[in-house]
Amino acid sequence: MGAFFMSAKLKQAFYRQDVLTLAPALLGKLLCVKMTNGSLQKYAITEVEAYRGEEDLACHAAKGKTERTRIMYAGGGFVYVYLIYGMHWMLNMVSGEEGVPQAVLIRGVEGVNGPGRVGKRMQIDRSFYGEALWHSQRIWIEDAPPVVAYQTSPRINIAYAGAPWVHKQWRFFI
Repeated sequence: MGAFFMSAKLKQAFYRQDVLTLAPALLGKLLCVKMTNGSLQKYAITEVEAYRGEEDLACHAAKGKTERTRIMYAGGGFVYVYLIYGMHWMLNMVSGEEGVPQAVLIRGVEGVNGPGRVGKRMQIDRSFYGEALWHSQRIWIEDAPPVVAYQTSPRINIAYAGAPWVHKQWRFFI
């Protein structure tokens, strides 16, 4: 008989970790979204990337605090979303302490590979920007047993950042 694990919504303190600790800790956790039809969808997180502050030239905060990135400075536990190519909403979880802009991009969930596809499947749009994950009734992450076996690689599609950022092993996946 397998062990029974009761999942619970993660508290704000969980997200207040450095992004390089939080990113792999999110693997296996359950991304929960209340869909527009009222149904609740839950997917295990399978792939993430870490973006670490103003010094990380691949991070949006590398250009400082802007209207787009202001939520990244609010401290861990908030949703950061942005639109790419005019059609894909990218879902990120802000991490770290207030004033230290860091975020984890959700690149894949169980059965869905690619951050654009994750956003589409989860019906993510601009209205999710700034949502508090520990408090929200429409998006949150539930705990699950820790994933201990995962792989790392360089982040994807960040050639613009140059060395050493393109070589950092800040993509985590199972």
